[in-house]
Amino acid sequence: MSRLAKKGVMNIEPYQPGKPIDEVKRELLLEEVYKLASNENSLGPSPKALAAVSKALKDLNRYPDGNCFYLKTKLAQKLKVKPDNLAIGNGSDELIAVIVQAFMNEDENAVVADPTFLEYRLITEAYGREVRVVPCVNLKYDLDGMRKAINEKTKLVFIANPDNPTGTYISDKQITKFLENIPDNVIVVMDEAYFDFVDAKDYPNTMRHIKDKNLIILRTFSKAYGLAGLRVGYALANTELIECMNRVRQPFNVNSLAQVGASASLDDVTHLNKTRDTVLKGKRSICAALDKLGVAYVPSQTNFVLVDVKRDSFELFQKLLRYGVIVRDMKPYKLESYIRVTVGTDKENKKFIEALKKVLKEN
Repeated sequence: MSRLAKKGVMNIEPYQPGKPIDEVKRELLLEEVYKLASNENSLGPSPKALAAVSKALKDLNRYPDGNCFYLKTKLAQKLKVKPDNLAIGNGSDELIAVIVQAFMNEDENAVVADPTFLEYRLITEAYGREVRVVPCVNLKYDLDGMRKAINEKTKLVFIANPDNPTGTYISDKQITKFLENIPDNVIVVMDEAYFDFVDAKDYPNTMRHIKDKNLIILRTFSKAYGLAGLRVGYALANTELIECMNRVRQPFNVNSLAQVGASASLDDVTHLNKTRDTVLKGKRSICAALDKLGVAYVPSQTNFVLVDVKRDSFELFQKLLRYGVIVRDMKPYKLESYIRVTVGTDKENKKFIEALKKVLKEN
């Protein structure tokens, strides 16, 4: 079948998602498995979202609202923007693809960091566009290096802030300086999937730049709002960029359950605050335990921690599976000695530390 593929497709390494709980139970004959691999919300969705989704089930014979009117309206009110500043997508992944479709010509390129979220590169390459990769320095974005990588054929620059998988972030001062030096024909895509978990005082308010810069901000309901299974995210930008995106996105790209679930989630500030408090407390607990074990990690502004286990990460990942703990092996990111662990409930966090202690003693 490879002879029928478009040029370059067979050179693309497919994205590998976190291992599912049921698969681990089935393979290892385990009754209890804890998944701390995919940066999901350990508390689950808002009860208001669950009630709204349940109520909407009877209308599944109808096509969803192609314009996501009610979700857009509520989001616009919350963010203090116009509905025309918003595009809704089937998760941030689809919005990345929409951005590439809408703005990149065949001979143009995108600039990305390494390591960062793999989908920026994978999606861009899937459309046959060139990707210019700039290595991080000490697991932080090299913004000067990314600026220098921009040439006359660059159309997009992808930045995750905070970054996945490192958990590091770019400050307000840094991003302001970076945006000031970007050519007018280049669009910066700022992926803020984890901004709800940030507690750094100098984290940027990028929304103030959308009127005067070629800037697209991506956010999601998959993380803090706990709706990863429904796949809904959104883009914030000036109306000109949003109009271009709406011209290429599919007309019914966000299903009706995702729309009502996301809309109801916005009404539940209590659940969002509880999620944030759980993550910040759990992260402190995990880091304190790692300090006690003498295990290195990267200070994080997200709901996960990148841990340097100083040994083969895939081997340690497999050993943790035997104890019913799923983490993320970082070899696909070329971080050969790192694992990434999602901050879970108190019980899940303790289970991870207990399993890690046992595995470390085995070596």
